Amino acid sequence: MPALSTTRRANSAHRPVTLPANDPAVLLAKARNAAFAEAARGNLGQGLGLLYDALQDEPMSHELLSDMAALLLAAGRLAHAAAYAQRALKLCTQHGPSLYTLGFALSGQGQEDHAIGVLSELTDGAARASLQAEAPELLPVAMIELKRLLKARDAR
Repeated sequence: MPALSTTRRANSAHRPVTLPANDPAVLLAKARNAAFAEAARGNLGQGLGLLYDALQDEPMSHELLSDMAALLLAAGRLAHAAAYAQRALKLCTQHGPSLYTLGFALSGQGQEDHAIGVLSELTDGAARASLQAEAPELLPVAMIELKRLLKARDAR
């Protein structure tokens, strides 16, 4: 009989966990997904609005702050993108996507030396692992931009 109860426990341990629809993690994921879906449809303002509304409920979410920074970067609002990325990094200092966004926002604003410092943080360690886990396709883009900035600096 012990083998049967062990089997039952093993089977029940592998059942997927479902979260209630009003769980904060589920609501956060829905807001983030909806914002990026709107941006993909060309409704960048609507996507930003969804993230802004979500931030009213979760102002300490580095994920929401980072998403806001990414959409602002895509919209060419570089100073605002940098500000949101910096807020996210205050909450999670080695958040790769936030460092990526901050680096590109700074580069676009002509702050090459600061951008080099930020993008250099993505070359190894926890920041690189974070970017690799969340958006692996962005790591080579960041490394190309870092090399470009270093080459430009060396040419000065």
